[in-house]
Amino acid sequence: MTLVLGIESSCDETAAALVDGDGGIVAQRIASQDEAHAPYGGVVPEIAARAHAERLAPMIETVLADANIALNDCDAIAATAGPGLIGGVMVGLVTAKALAMASDVPLIAINHLEGHALSPRLADRSLQFPYALLLVSGGHCQILRVDGVGQYRRLATTIDDALGEAFDKTAKILGLGFPGGPAVERLAKDGDANAVLLPRPMLKSHEPHFSFAGLKSAVLRAWESGEHGVADITASFQQAAIDCLLDRLRVSLTRMDDLPTLVVAGGVAANASVRTALEAFASERGMAFTAPPPALCTDNAAMIAWAGIERLTSPDFAPAPLDLAARPRWPLDPDAEAVRGAGVKA
Repeated sequence: MTLVLGIESSCDETAAALVDGDGGIVAQRIASQDEAHAPYGGVVPEIAARAHAERLAPMIETVLADANIALNDCDAIAATAGPGLIGGVMVGLVTAKALAMASDVPLIAINHLEGHALSPRLADRSLQFPYALLLVSGGHCQILRVDGVGQYRRLATTIDDALGEAFDKTAKILGLGFPGGPAVERLAKDGDANAVLLPRPMLKSHEPHFSFAGLKSAVLRAWESGEHGVADITASFQQAAIDCLLDRLRVSLTRMDDLPTLVVAGGVAANASVRTALEAFASERGMAFTAPPPALCTDNAAMIAWAGIERLTSPDFAPAPLDLAARPRWPLDPDAEAVRGAGVKA
C-alpha cells in the first residue's frame, strides 16, 4: 500500500498527514494560528512563519507516532512548494527536503492549488476526470477545467480580490473578529438577504472573470450609514457573493465542452449556503455535484499527501530536485492569458 507524508504550511495552518493509496487518511494533525493573528485582523506573515518553524517537526513526529510507523515506511514526502506566504512555504519545503534526504524517498513538490483541485477525489474516490472546478479560497477565485493530474485549463479568475478575502474583510469591517468567513456565515442565518442593496460586480458581463472589490466597498458604505444591522448586512453580502459565483459559472461553462460534474473546493467551499446554491445550480444543468467535507476545504495536509499520491502514481512521475525553490506565486495554468485589469495575483 502506497503511503505518503504530506506537509502544508502555505498560510496560517501548520499541518501534517499520512494518506494511503486508497485515499485513507491514516493520521493527521492541524494546528491553527487564529489566536496569534486575531489581534491584527488578518494573517501576519512573520508570525505565521515563526509558528510553522516551531510546530512542524514535533507535529510530524506525532503523526508518525499516531500511525505507529517510521519515516522510512513512507513511499514519498509531499509538501506545498507554493503558492503562499513565502516564509511559511519555505519552512515546510525545507523540512520535506530534509526528511526525503534522510529517508531516501522521493520529494514531491505540490502546488497548493492542485491540492485543493484534487481534494474532491480524496473525498469521493468515484470522481473521474474531467470536471469543472470552482476554486474559492482566501487567496484565489478561479474556474478551471480539470482533465487530469497536472492538466488544468483556467477559464476565469478574479481581477482584484478573492472571495475568501472579501468574506474576511467584510467581517473586519463589521468587527466580527478573525477568521471572518465562519462569523459572516453564522450571522447571515439570522439576516434578511434582501435588506441591503449591494452590487453584483461583473454580473452579466460576457467575460467570465470575478471582481469583489466593489462589493467589499459597498459593505463598508452600508455599515457606515448606520441604517442596517449586522445580520442583514452579512446575509445580503453572502447572497450577493453567491449570485456572482453562479453568474460567472454560467458564462464559464459555455466555454467548455459539456462536463458531467461540477466540483467546488477551497476554504469558501465550507460555507453551507454556497454549497447549497452550487448544488442546485448543478442540478438545473443536469450535472453531478461534489464537494469535499468542510475539514478538507480549508488548508490541510491530507490534500497535499493525496496530490502527492496522484503525482507518484502518474505515468510521467519524476521526483522534485532537492534544490527546488519555494514559490510565492505558482499558477495552475501557466499558459492562461493575462486578464485585462487584473494584477499579479490573477
